[in-house]
Amino acid sequence: MSLIGEKPAPSAKSEHIKDGTDASFMADVIEASRTQPVIVDFWATWCGPCRQLTPALEKVVGAAKGAVKLVKIDVDKNPGFAGQLRVQSIPTVYAFVDGRPVDAFQGALPESQVKAFVDKLAGAGGGGALDDLIAMGKESLEIGDIGGAAQAFAQALQIDPANLKALGGMARAYLSGGDLEGAAEVVAMAPADAKDPDLDAARAALALAAEAPSETAAFEQRLAADPDDHEARFELAKALAGLGRLQDAADHLLTIIARDRTWNDEAARKQLLTVFEAAGPTSEVAKQGRRRLSTILFS
Repeated sequence: MSLIGEKPAPSAKSEHIKDGTDASFMADVIEASRTQPVIVDFWATWCGPCRQLTPALEKVVGAAKGAVKLVKIDVDKNPGFAGQLRVQSIPTVYAFVDGRPVDAFQGALPESQVKAFVDKLAGAGGGGALDDLIAMGKESLEIGDIGGAAQAFAQALQIDPANLKALGGMARAYLSGGDLEGAAEVVAMAPADAKDPDLDAARAALALAAEAPSETAAFEQRLAADPDDHEARFELAKALAGLGRLQDAADHLLTIIARDRTWNDEAARKQLLTVFEAAGPTSEVAKQGRRRLSTILFS
């Protein structure tokens, strides 16, 4: 059992291991990680698990012979960057590559797991865990596992809160679950000029939802009476798009284009492009819809 005031074991003699501070964080971690992966160990003198983890980290990093660096930061003396990175318990370890966090873990791990963490960082440039989580989130979205997708993207955002792919994926997860407010909040976390396919899709879907009529029955009744009532079909398509029924919306818009390409200053074609964007450029809605649109326009 550790006592308050105890100090961790002395650092191994290695030029790749050093004590860091808030004042030196930018140079020791952010800038240094642009040329070499950097591991940051957030610890405190009173933390028992820290005394188990730090020696294992030092041993493994020393054995890596310069493949990675280790910077140890006492959170009691240097709370600034620990707060920015939302360190809520210690030990917490972050891995930085190219000036950004790419992996992390909390608690004392066995030396074998510490070695696997360091080896992965050294061999894969550090981006493995973050990329794996984003890929996992995308796969979960594709199979309709909204909860699994949200969990994966949330973990990715813990590693890198500003990652555009993770933000876009989380926004899509909220949209798939019908939570427009949550999606809007996530989109707002990204810079307005940030470009990412999933972010663009979320923005387009939110725009469609904002202008969608709340009911479909009246437009369906008008279409039943007159299949060539393009205004009713257009409003129905808008309502369906706002509900996330993008394929149905695209079908109605394509019907309008097939019957009258220039109706209402090509309103149907313009709306269709927004639907494609909301669905995503690689979606079946967009791919099949573009093929059908080309057939109509060039037939």
